[in-house]
Amino acid sequence: MPDFVEDLRFRGLIHQMTDPALGDRLAAGPMTGYAGFDPSADSLTVGHLLQMCTLRRLQDAGHRPIAVAGGGTGFIGDPGGKSEERSLLTAEQLEANLEGIRSQLARFIDVGTVGTGSGALMVNNADWLQPMTLISFLRDVGKHFTVNQMVAKESVKTRLDRPDQGISYTEFSYMLLQAYDFLKLFDDHGCTLQIGGSDQWGNITMGIDLIRRVRRAEAFGLTTPLVLKADGTKFGKTEAGAVWLDPRRTSPYQLYQFFLRCEDTMVGTYLRYFTFLSHEEILELDRATAEHPERREAPRVLARQVCTLVHGAAETERAEQAAAALFGGDIAGLDEATLLDVFAEAPSTDLPSGRLDGDGVLLVDLLADTGLVASKSQARTAVTQGGAYVNNTRADDLERRVTPGDVVAGRYVVLRRGKKDHHLVRFD
Repeated sequence: MPDFVEDLRFRGLIHQMTDPALGDRLAAGPMTGYAGFDPSADSLTVGHLLQMCTLRRLQDAGHRPIAVAGGGTGFIGDPGGKSEERSLLTAEQLEANLEGIRSQLARFIDVGTVGTGSGALMVNNADWLQPMTLISFLRDVGKHFTVNQMVAKESVKTRLDRPDQGISYTEFSYMLLQAYDFLKLFDDHGCTLQIGGSDQWGNITMGIDLIRRVRRAEAFGLTTPLVLKADGTKFGKTEAGAVWLDPRRTSPYQLYQFFLRCEDTMVGTYLRYFTFLSHEEILELDRATAEHPERREAPRVLARQVCTLVHGAAETERAEQAAAALFGGDIAGLDEATLLDVFAEAPSTDLPSGRLDGDGVLLVDLLADTGLVASKSQARTAVTQGGAYVNNTRADDLERRVTPGDVVAGRYVVLRRGKKDHHLVRFD
């Protein structure tokens, strides 16, 4: 059985543990542990990917993971890491969000059937929170905690330090709901471990306290570092530039490119966080980055590994083919969505499809009309010197015309001058 804690230590994934004996307990035999996922959007992000991978590592090490979709707590909203009150979701929004994230979670853990005692579990805390009455919640959960304890939690203190904002009783109660989640999973599934980001420490310790007081039993908590970008900001759903796991929000190509463009200072961290490469493979990639950073070997491996993990091998292959199109690769086989992804940052021009009628349009005219060159004389120079391309194919004939046969994905032609200056022409 792989040593779960030692693997996490190598990967830099242990921020805090509630008890140093957790490693020994995990080594002694299978445990059940859980992580919660907030359905505040219809997709999870790269920020959640760390906990999804951690649950899979837990299962790979012979333990039983539980993924909790927060259908109940999602009505409230976790104040952790937020400087202002969240907007409340409707029941319809929440159900749509839950439907979106369930399939993403299922890609990472081998889910069994509830009650069989085998495989991972995926549960919704609305199943036990919604039927609970206010009176029973206050008696069975609230009675075990003081306001002094709750106010001392960092997520609450941060908000109370801002008198202009404060915190509602609704969000103030969130930590008690999460504590009850842990107790319920302990009772129903023998769950004795909760895993979360470092901003969940206060909520996790509340659950451990509740289990100790109500059941006189021992439970554990483990937090991982927050996933940060190179500038020190975290990945999230509401922060600008969120990287989503849903291909409709962030395409496989965009996800691949995000990690391919990873800074050298972060690539080693992300290889440890988001891949299942062996320790030896990661250390070898560390050496490659230190000795030959210009080869970008580690970012390519990282991009391939993450994209495959999230979207599968076929989509990763498509993303790599699309990436090659920027450097002279085949364009003709790209579909419209991928083509637009690849050349999203290139300037573009819309032209009437009639320009392609008859014998088509002279390339020299098209280069000038799109502004890729400043004049027709510069266009002729680019063509005769071999610096003009149509769909990545060199065009060195002054009589070269762009015709319907050059159109890609129904209405596009990609012009290029030199190695990097692309221009997307859309014929409508």
